[in-house]
Amino acid sequence: MRPFLCIAALVALVVLSLALGAASLSQDGGWLIWVSRLPRTAAALLAGAGLALAGVVVQQVVQNRLVEPALTGTPEAAMLGLLAVTLIAPGMAVAGKMLVAAAAALAGMLGFLALADRVPRQDPMLLPIVGLIYGGILGATATWFAWSADLMQYLGTWRLGEFSGVVQGRYEWLWAVAALAVLLYVVADRITILGLGETQARSLGLNYGRTRALGLVVVSTLTALVLVTVGVFPFVGLVAPNLISRWRGDNLRANLGVTALFGAALVLAADVLGRLIRYPYEIPAATVFAVFGAGVFLWLLHARPGRAHG
Repeated sequence: MRPFLCIAALVALVVLSLALGAASLSQDGGWLIWVSRLPRTAAALLAGAGLALAGVVVQQVVQNRLVEPALTGTPEAAMLGLLAVTLIAPGMAVAGKMLVAAAAALAGMLGFLALADRVPRQDPMLLPIVGLIYGGILGATATWFAWSADLMQYLGTWRLGEFSGVVQGRYEWLWAVAALAVLLYVVADRITILGLGETQARSLGLNYGRTRALGLVVVSTLTALVLVTVGVFPFVGLVAPNLISRWRGDNLRANLGVTALFGAALVLAADVLGRLIRYPYEIPAATVFAVFGAGVFLWLLHARPGRAHG
């Protein structure tokens, strides 16, 4: 597949997203696009790019292609942080809520890594299963607290990844994804070495602990940004990096931008499809993508290894 075809497909998705909606553009069309449809389209693109990049980093940190943020308990830990903020300081600004969610997500990721260090690496499926169980425990804890505090509606909103509520003024924090993408590009070679394992990385002169900590902070921040703004999206961090790696090889620096664009296109396509299936009603984009992502995940389990060169 040629790059210009991918770009053309992305542009077509953007145009379709801007044109699609229950309200007509015949009156005040420019205002409607600027206030609602353009923010929604940008939010889908940024969320997809952020989750794809987070998936790349997680897979390098744990050295397992079948792991992504949603399989490490990170979103559930971020939800626990948000529940704590809602109970203790409900009037906190959005920036403060994101910081708390990012800190909670980081704590959840550290818990997963502590478990990952004790999981045998011979079978690559063991680690995703452990992450699934770990996330389920954190999710059950979040549900219990939400039920006890009559906050199930909030929890349901965070769990349901969709873009219908995105308007101007309610998504702009997602632009931080672009800044984090630039940071990841700068340290892409270090992240690549990180994926070789601690012994190899240290022998090549990498400060393993500092680089790993940087990667975890980036993943936690990306997860919190997406969760607070539009909710949880499973499989994006798994599907985008794996498909791009099979297409283009394992050159992380060369693939980073393509992976981000591919993740953005996939999430936007899921959002557009969710709006078309039962038009003018909507199916959440995360639900649509979960069906697609589950199919790709099953295919990855049985497919032959992809290219290993850049």
